[in-house]
Amino acid sequence: CPSASELKTANGTRICAQLYTTDSPYYDQCCGGSVLVVPPGSDVPYMPHGWGAEASSLVVGTRCELTVWSRAGKKGNKKKFSA
Repeated sequence: CPSASELKTANGTRICAQLYTTDSPYYDQCCGGSVLVVPPGSDVPYMPHGWGAEASSLVVGTRCELTVWSRAGKKGNKKKFSA
């Protein structure tokens, strides 16, 4: 997985979080599969098509916080992740 400080696009723009569809109990095999990039300032009440209940790994960038809910539309239990 990339480190929190390494989350940047190819042109150097900061990324706040990346979610991945593949996870593993072995660290070197985590953060695989499809990638969902979360730019700074994003407010997304619904996961993009095909991503519901699919995220298995995530990395949150420095100076960012990712809040997720257990149900669509920002409902249910919430959890916050940070670097």
